[in-house]
Amino acid sequence: MITLRLTPADLGRVRLVPRPHPVGAAVLASQALRGTAAPGPLRHLLPARGMLPDFVTPYQGLDSLEAGLDAIRATPRRRVRADVARAYAHLPATPWRRRLAAGDRDAVELLASALRAWFDKQLRPQWNDLELAHRRWVDRAAREWAVSGVDGVLGGIGPSVRWSSPVLEMESWWSADLAGSGEGLVLAPSPFAGPRPRLLVEPGRPALLVFAVAPPAAADTEALARLLGRTRAEVLRRLGEPGRHTTTALAKAAGISLPSASEHAAALRAAGLLSSEREGGAVVHRLTPLGVEVRRGG
Repeated sequence: MITLRLTPADLGRVRLVPRPHPVGAAVLASQALRGTAAPGPLRHLLPARGMLPDFVTPYQGLDSLEAGLDAIRATPRRRVRADVARAYAHLPATPWRRRLAAGDRDAVELLASALRAWFDKQLRPQWNDLELAHRRWVDRAAREWAVSGVDGVLGGIGPSVRWSSPVLEMESWWSADLAGSGEGLVLAPSPFAGPRPRLLVEPGRPALLVFAVAPPAAADTEALARLLGRTRAEVLRRLGEPGRHTTTALAKAAGISLPSASEHAAALRAAGLLSSEREGGAVVHRLTPLGVEVRRGG
């Protein structure tokens, strides 16, 4: 659990990110869509879930993919080493992880190149949809702000974030009690954020909170299939139908193998779209509130 105690100055500087961050989206998508298509070097350079090195989601780079990649490349070696050491503390070592942990510039360049390739393959085809969905969220948040003020916006982020002025509490992979710097708070919705919000806090900068929202045009089967992959979108659709959804039942309903159903369920669970519980001798899957929203189009 992370607690962020905002100051009056922070509350006067709450802002909405005007558009999705290309590099940030690629980084989060490499986790949320892990298994949709092999992300190559990203399997070694970025954790499959949980905490990420802060430098891979830079404040810079909102305007373009290349600007974000340049910001990653420009990260001082000391910062790379510190961020990777913290994020990789519980991961098994691999040669490329060791090189990145040492701040090796070739490893950083490989990371940037892999992120560009991943973005081009997975996100660029639907980037216009992602931008449109983001603008719609900003419009809704602005209307909420006009009616209910900042309390209405912060109180409506989602079930993983609780707001009791002036304190934000959020579920996380790490624990901390943080004080606002007075530089403000930037809100960044993302369909790839997963079940736990992401918080980036750096001295002299506003806190950055990334949280989950529904993918764009989720009611459009083709749009959802493009984003999640056709089979995973079908598994999500089946989960919204009446019945007891065991892994075996999902495999039969979606026309896929049992290992494939288990893999797709794990990916949807990591993205916060379903929960799984063992009941007797079977694992039963249920849509989360976010999963319901994604399936029906938000």
